[in-house]
Amino acid sequence: MVFDLGKAMRSKEEFESRRLLDFEFRRRARATRMAARSLGIDDADAAGIAPVYDEDAIPARLADISGHALADVATLFSDRLRQAHEQLIVECGDPTPHRLG
Repeated sequence: MVFDLGKAMRSKEEFESRRLLDFEFRRRARATRMAARSLGIDDADAAGIAPVYDEDAIPARLADISGHALADVATLFSDRLRQAHEQLIVECGDPTPHRLG
């Protein structure tokens, strides 16, 4: 049996990519939910934002829905992203890719 290094590297790349994308989505969704709650937006209205909008567009969408100033919402969302990141590291582990070694 011969070890296929190329296949192993592709498999690792797929695994790491999937893991990082999952972490990124969870962080964005959690931050959106936390920011929406702080702005008085119903969870049902906030639920559809994270899957549709990228991280840069979410504050504008939250500002539109809530009627708050974009600058204030952007600051709030940035803070919630940091909090969500910290919470997810505790729950799921560090998203930094594992090095081969």
